[in-house]
Amino acid sequence: MLKIAVLGSTGSIGKQTLDIVRNNQNHFKISALTANSNIQLLCEQAKEFKPETIAIADISKYRQLKRTIDSDIRVLSGVEGIIEAATQDSTDLVLSAIVGIAGLEPTYNAIKKGKRIALANKETLVTAGSIIMTEAAKHNVQIIPVDSEHSAVFQCIQNDGNNIDKIILTASGGPFRTKTYDEITKATVADALNHPNWCMGKKITIDSATLMNKGLEVIEAKWLFGVSSDKIEVCIHPQSIIHSMVEYVDGSIIAQLGIPDMRLPIQYALTYPHRTKVTGTKLKLSEVKKLTFEKPDNKRFPCLKLAYDALQQGESACVVLNGANEIAVNSFLQRKIKFTDIYRLVYSVLEDHNSMVVSSINDVFLIDDWSRNACKELLKKGGYN
Repeated sequence: MLKIAVLGSTGSIGKQTLDIVRNNQNHFKISALTANSNIQLLCEQAKEFKPETIAIADISKYRQLKRTIDSDIRVLSGVEGIIEAATQDSTDLVLSAIVGIAGLEPTYNAIKKGKRIALANKETLVTAGSIIMTEAAKHNVQIIPVDSEHSAVFQCIQNDGNNIDKIILTASGGPFRTKTYDEITKATVADALNHPNWCMGKKITIDSATLMNKGLEVIEAKWLFGVSSDKIEVCIHPQSIIHSMVEYVDGSIIAQLGIPDMRLPIQYALTYPHRTKVTGTKLKLSEVKKLTFEKPDNKRFPCLKLAYDALQQGESACVVLNGANEIAVNSFLQRKIKFTDIYRLVYSVLEDHNSMVVSSINDVFLIDDWSRNACKELLKKGGYN
């Protein structure tokens, strides 16, 4: 019986993880659940799965949560509470699905405690890749990727990582794949959230529309698989059937295929190195009929190149990229800026950044704070156009 702590249980990945646990109660037990502020759903989940611990990031909601929840369940709050839930002794595996850089510290501390990690929070490696992978090696912790693309690469590599010539990350192209630049400049929030293939949270859906999500995945892949950026290629694949590929030195390309359903990589991360039967729809190639591929267009989607540039500049630039992007995306979702302003804001903040050494988690947060504040100042001044 694998005991799982789900960090971000009320989000998209968290809810799908609990679906898998619900359908495999002989294999999994929930030991801890955490949420940002959604008390109602967290209480419903706690009532069903009866974890040892639950934690709410929003400290102001602690008392309300404490009054509502069963007295047998330990209730915690704040960053410290999330970390405590992630590191408790009874947990075997931590499913890290908190959105944004908020997921970094709990994941880092879980690694230090020797917990196996199923990683759905890409910001952990985007902002602190070297630190995280060093700590994981030190504590002999295995990090299993949950992102569909990285899960695909992980499955394709297995025990043949030394002969990789190239990692090929596929991308659907998002809702604006066939739009002109002029059409993209007029995109509304509703347009950007209308992803053709995947049902995800708002932030990652906007990142998918700008292709920043794929850029962040390039950075994540660099640390997960220990390859340089020139060995990571992005390919637009509108059908989202091939989730990623690995090209070997002899020219062979190994691909992982499946329907666009996050439950598949989540379940694989929970059961690795084994596989368990999945209920529901399976891929039928005869119904797919065709698979197509395109090169990404950096003129219409410049955020992808921006991520590659940040990776070349160094680790601090990746922290800046991520922080500024979070502020810019949130501003767009609040309808304060245009869709194409997301790129302009992040580019402007990166232009003002002087690269520095990132040697600790504290360094990451200091650089992240600078990035967010710089982005907010540009928003006030309007100097990013």
